[in-house]
Amino acid sequence: MVVEDQPDIREILKRYLQREGFGCHLAVDGFEALEIFSKVVLHLVILDIMLPGIDGYEVLKEIRKISEVPVIMLTAKQQEADRLKGFSAGADDYVVKPFSIKELIMRVKAVIKRVYDEAEDIVYRYDDLSLFQNSMKLFRGNDQIDITTAEFRLLLVFFRNQGVVLSREQLIGAAFGNDYEGYDRNIDSYIKRIRQKIEIDPGEPKILLTKYGAGYTFGGQK
Repeated sequence: MVVEDQPDIREILKRYLQREGFGCHLAVDGFEALEIFSKVVLHLVILDIMLPGIDGYEVLKEIRKISEVPVIMLTAKQQEADRLKGFSAGADDYVVKPFSIKELIMRVKAVIKRVYDEAEDIVYRYDDLSLFQNSMKLFRGNDQIDITTAEFRLLLVFFRNQGVVLSREQLIGAAFGNDYEGYDRNIDSYIKRIRQKIEIDPGEPKILLTKYGAGYTFGGQK
């Protein structure tokens, strides 16, 4: 995903990334970036710092609450303190404007190679639970919890939308796609099984809660 409010830079980056074979999502501000991030599986984020609404530091902070997806910061700020602030917030690389598009693409490739060729996994966390995106594994601390593919898909949606109330229809669309042929109530069965695996007391859930008449919400209850 490219998060950049300047349309010329945004479109040029998209064109070059697609030329190199990368799929590319575009966001014009921090709010749109976080919305896309909650819905789409991403493998790298190019994030401008100076954005309308909320700046890139705040976007990065929200991303790092739940994910270790690699982030390259893009900024016009050249002071060392600004670069250090980005790295301290969890950035993987830092590119100063004006920059060479070809150099940025090389940096993207280098980060992708380093992270994914070494079989590192993107991890989402809540409390002592860790969900590994690439290997589709769930852990409580160091103990693995066995989950099915369907349970993983739902958990991925929940981990990416912590504290957000999601309806059955939203869960189906995000986890299984709009072509899902099961019944809405099948989600309730999946939720019950997930609670058996992640809750200390499934009869009194503290993590995956029902919002009656609205749907379900995960986390945000600590």
